[in-house]
Amino acid sequence: MIVVTGSAGLIGRGIVALLRRRGMAVREFDIRTDPRHDTRDRAALGEALKGATGVIHLAAISRVVWAQSNPVLAHEVNVEALRGLLEIVGGMKSKPWVVFASSREVYGEQDRLPVHEDAAFRPMNHYAHGKLAGETLVNAAREAGIRTATCRFSNVFGSIKDHSDRVAVAFARSAALGGRLVIEGGENCFDFTIVDDVVRGLGLVVDAIDVGESLPPLHFVSGRSTSLFQLADLARQFARRPLSISEAPSRSFDVSRFCGDPERARALLGWQAEIDLEPGFSALVDGFIDCGHDASSAHWLDCLKGSADAEIAVL
Repeated sequence: MIVVTGSAGLIGRGIVALLRRRGMAVREFDIRTDPRHDTRDRAALGEALKGATGVIHLAAISRVVWAQSNPVLAHEVNVEALRGLLEIVGGMKSKPWVVFASSREVYGEQDRLPVHEDAAFRPMNHYAHGKLAGETLVNAAREAGIRTATCRFSNVFGSIKDHSDRVAVAFARSAALGGRLVIEGGENCFDFTIVDDVVRGLGLVVDAIDVGESLPPLHFVSGRSTSLFQLADLARQFARRPLSISEAPSRSFDVSRFCGDPERARALLGWQAEIDLEPGFSALVDGFIDCGHDASSAHWLDCLKGSADAEIAVL
């Protein structure tokens, strides 16, 4: 049985569905579907892990700006909850494997593109520092005998139910429904990856770690750099209603460019991105049109319910 934390998120929904299609037993754990499923609650997490053969840990405060605005909560969820999970796993006789979802944010600003998994870490914001701390915890767990894999994701998108402030989602929604599109740092370039490709890669990681040993850190990236100006051009191309575009300065805590090297995932798992940005973005625009309204998920603060007991489980 595989436990998926953050099972209600973008990647979580996809990997849960994939594993179940394979006939695998999956236990979901996400505070958005059950308020008792808080990864900071070690008793609840320990109960969920009973009988587990593996854990896919996706739960996190997953937006850079959210971590900047609430660094204490981000540290509790992104670092201390992971620490607790690894301690529980370390105390289990069965020693289930752990797959940890990290981020391209750990690299910060890099001099050379594409970025390889062995590049230096230069975290620029609270979210990046938390993910890097998480990787350190996972590495220590591996040294202690737990099978682990760290997957670094980059600008994953592909659902209208994703967070409304993600750049690809915001641009696609504006293209479908009209309105004002704001570009924060138009020259900034990122490696956009379709969620279906990422989920397929996670499935390959599960296959490998379930029967083998730990895996080195892996990128699930397209290897293609796209500027926000280019993404805005796509929004213009696929726009169904009048669209106004304006520019704003970049935020001081944002990385300005990233393109990842996907070669290690190809060599070890036979994985490569199969869905190009253009059809993926077009499908997202069509999704908003078919829905007929803004279907993107509620802001994370809605989950707080007047307290600090919240986490968002989307990467």
